[in-house]
Amino acid sequence: MTVAGGIDRDEAFQRLWADPHRRYNALTDEWILVSAGRTHRPWQGRREPSGQEKAPAYDPACYLCPGNVRANGDHNPAYDATFVFTNDFSALRPGTSTERVEVGLLRAEGEEGACRVLCFSPRHDQTLARMQVGEVRRVVDVWAAETEQLGTRHRWVQVFENRGQAMGASNPHPHGQIWAGSALPREAVKEDTAQRRYHGTTGRRLLLDYVAQEADGPRVVEANEDWLVVVPFWAAWPYETLLVPRRPASRLPELGSPARESLAEILIRLLTRYDNLFGLSFPYSMGWHQAPFQQDDTEPWQLHAHFLPPLLRANVRKFMVGYELLAEAQRDLTAEQAADALRGASPVQPGPVAGG
Repeated sequence: MTVAGGIDRDEAFQRLWADPHRRYNALTDEWILVSAGRTHRPWQGRREPSGQEKAPAYDPACYLCPGNVRANGDHNPAYDATFVFTNDFSALRPGTSTERVEVGLLRAEGEEGACRVLCFSPRHDQTLARMQVGEVRRVVDVWAAETEQLGTRHRWVQVFENRGQAMGASNPHPHGQIWAGSALPREAVKEDTAQRRYHGTTGRRLLLDYVAQEADGPRVVEANEDWLVVVPFWAAWPYETLLVPRRPASRLPELGSPARESLAEILIRLLTRYDNLFGLSFPYSMGWHQAPFQQDDTEPWQLHAHFLPPLLRANVRKFMVGYELLAEAQRDLTAEQAADALRGASPVQPGPVAGG
């Protein structure tokens, strides 16, 4: 049964939430299965290490600490803020041939691009959650500057961070990456198609309408004048969140100084809530999606960041296997339950925060 307007936006769904149901992802035109209550099932599988990670402020064996020698023999400068360099083991490289070959159903093409590493802080023991607002603001500025520079030569610029061993981080030093390529990758194609279709039909940006609908609702985790953080209605990962600016912005370089400052503030609050949820340095993959380059019409696109943490419980991760790999994504608690838990976690670090 489809419920028309005139009824509370969440009351209409209450009958569904207690039982298995599917939710539609308007941003990718996909569906997800929600099976609330499966978090109570007994677990005898893999358990992740628990507790806060301890690290020194400087590690002489770390490839990313200031002044140290990297794996390729280059020396890092004695940097005292952010530090960007070309990835020593780049997945995409400039000058690669983009030749395309097709033989029947077999198709391949070269992919040219660039990969950068961004060290957030010279301190080995830091995370974005434990840095000062001014330090995180410098990271935001570098994200924007690198996006602008790489966008002059590449169609897609992907800013991202893998945090923690559970998400495959190869080094605990606080850092992220920026990959830029000549093609539009799979997730970008889905979001580009959905946003353009919605804008063509309504004349409005899909994610700005979504922000307006979610404001003050049960899935909101953090909010300020410029930004909204929600567990999206269609979230796949247990404590997944979506960070969206409240005003039109297609790419990071378009953000003015006040929006960048408030972004730094809300990032710290959100990531601190993650850390305090289970009392550990919360692993996640996060990344910015912004309008592709080399096309004139960016009006349908709204800048946004995805935070995709794997943990379902303090030491149990969500595995995307079986049904998820072969059918469609499935989650074990509702988005509303996840948002409620994150709101209940403190946005303040329990210990002293180092800064500079």
